[in-house]
Amino acid sequence: MMSDVLGITDLGTYVLGTVAIVLLPGPNSLFVLSTAAKRGVGAGYRAAGGVFLGDGVLMFLSAAGVASLLQAYPPLFLVVKYAGAAYLGYVGLTMLRGAWRRWRDRNDPATPRLIDAAEPAAMRSPFRKALVISLLNPKAILFFISFFIQFVDPNYAWPAVSFVLLGLIAQVTSALYLTVLIFAGTFLAAQFRQRRRLAAGATTGVAALFLGFSVKLATASV
Repeated sequence: MMSDVLGITDLGTYVLGTVAIVLLPGPNSLFVLSTAAKRGVGAGYRAAGGVFLGDGVLMFLSAAGVASLLQAYPPLFLVVKYAGAAYLGYVGLTMLRGAWRRWRDRNDPATPRLIDAAEPAAMRSPFRKALVISLLNPKAILFFISFFIQFVDPNYAWPAVSFVLLGLIAQVTSALYLTVLIFAGTFLAAQFRQRRRLAAGATTGVAALFLGFSVKLATASV
């Protein structure tokens, strides 16, 4: 057990736990990977920016005690839960639509290969889309209230400093991991560029995962 560091009760355990949790696959990392595969490094980092902002907001709300309201008031949790599940389902269905178009037009060289031209304009901003995916995730809020907060010493004079340090560690870990995914995505894009069937199949798989996330979130309990 490490001694307190700026009000953090066990920094080593927190770092190890954060790395393990960040590496678990989820809708945020999957969206960044698929965005980079379809649109390149720049779009991948814009999506990552949305994830960083969303996670930062959730960390702030958790530190402010807002997340505990979801546990104290189940109806509020249900509203956030079903909104998040609906949006993840919408993302999954949109990806399925794109996969179908790629498969249908696989022999037409004039058809864009990596970006679905019929994708709604509101869905073409990877930053906004990633931000919404990140924010509409009540399980993430509950994670921050159960893991994030427990490492702050309640007797420390400046708890805000502790929360900021914990948040920076989580964000840096996430940034490193998402960077790996972004460059992995651009590598996949090169493989998909001349392989329409492979691209359509991969998009279908990602869409199925998003639909799975939606169902899992809709059936989650506090």
